[in-house]
Amino acid sequence: MNKSTILVIEDDRAIQNLIATTLEINDYAYQTASSYAEGIMKFTSHNPDVVILDLGLPDKDGIEVIKKVRTFSGVPIIVVSARTDNEDKINALDEGADDYLTKPFNTQELLARIRVALRHKSYNAEKDEQSSIFTNGNLKIDYANGCVYVDDEEIHLTAIEYKLLCLLSKNTGKVLTHNYIKKEIWLDDNGCDSQLSLRVFVTNLRKKLKSPDYIKTHIGIGYRMVKV
Repeated sequence: MNKSTILVIEDDRAIQNLIATTLEINDYAYQTASSYAEGIMKFTSHNPDVVILDLGLPDKDGIEVIKKVRTFSGVPIIVVSARTDNEDKINALDEGADDYLTKPFNTQELLARIRVALRHKSYNAEKDEQSSIFTNGNLKIDYANGCVYVDDEEIHLTAIEYKLLCLLSKNTGKVLTHNYIKKEIWLDDNGCDSQLSLRVFVTNLRKKLKSPDYIKTHIGIGYRMVKV
């Protein structure tokens, strides 16, 4: 059996059973919960590798699960919700969700999102054990010395471009919202005038990295560093 354990927090029994069956067929261990209280209890008792979370829970909003888990764990959280508004997606991502899938969903896509989450978790664990050197394809970042290399040649970045690249690289695989990026880099929402300004920095950064493949745009939401 796959050693990874998935916690499914979903109150709709039909969808819960669908996800559970899909996980079982694909040899994942799993636990299910139908409420906030049960979900937190199962999380603390089973220490899952990934959480699949519905936002419409009967006792508390699923956002509260994200907030609670993020006080003590960085485990990947994949939201699977019928809420399709960008505002809901942004709110969930801002609170610490790693991915967002809308209902109805394709089970193969869900499995792919789980695999990505597990790779991200494994990658972060390995990165914590390694030195301050980040590598991704032909990109290398020396955090300790503040240097960036592409194809083993050092490239010059502005202070903002370097902070943006480091922020994305340290969250590889995770969607970072516009507001989150602006607050992390400029410390508040006033330092960057608009999403357009951020887009300019991302465009310039892509040119200097000599590839658009490292940074993926999530329209209306934010950006994500892709492991290549």
